[in-house]
Amino acid sequence: MSLKSFVLIIAILAVVTLISHASDPSPLQDFCVAVNDSMTTVFVNGKVCKDPKVVTADDFFKSGLNVVGNTSNNVGSAVTAVNVNNLPGLNTLGISLVRIDYAPYGLNPPHTHPRGTEVLTVLEGTLYVGFVLSNPGPNMKNKLFTKILHPGDVFVFPIGLIHFQFNVGKTKAVAFAGLSSQNPGVITIANAVFGSDPPINDDILAKAFQVDKKVVDYLQSQFWWDNN
Repeated sequence: MSLKSFVLIIAILAVVTLISHASDPSPLQDFCVAVNDSMTTVFVNGKVCKDPKVVTADDFFKSGLNVVGNTSNNVGSAVTAVNVNNLPGLNTLGISLVRIDYAPYGLNPPHTHPRGTEVLTVLEGTLYVGFVLSNPGPNMKNKLFTKILHPGDVFVFPIGLIHFQFNVGKTKAVAFAGLSSQNPGVITIANAVFGSDPPINDDILAKAFQVDKKVVDYLQSQFWWDNN
């Protein structure tokens, strides 16, 4: 093998490794507890690092996931998130957690996490879950993957793909999910498209959805509930 070929292989492997990285970048220190102090000089993953000398166990602790979320809303679900914004010790660690409560026939509406893959497990109830693949080739439809989940079942939603969960039972349901980012973000599709501020021009949405502008105007006039 020539030196040029060896260098080329190393370069390709480096690129593939970079592309295949599936979570937040690995930290270069044991931890970086986030702190709201603009005078501190060290920023990691968008947060300021707390001085390690004053870090305590409480920086890595949060209680409250035993509390049932309020599902008395238009979609019948509530998401309780534990991420870097309320558990500062998660900063740089590339992981977060959510509890999701569902009323009977409650829905966690179609949404995406732009920065994280989600792995969900059902603790109580029965959920109909699914995700849709990204745009395929010409004259092909986006493929939908769905599954009925019972307590103890686990399902994965790949990073960035539109997904949902629907409680198909007559009783409440509870699920927990881990995400591969300290702050995975969430984009609820209906809210983003029809509830943006300022609103997206109705001519654009009417053409995109192939409907009359009156339909778009009606949808934009609705209150789009944020269950997070």
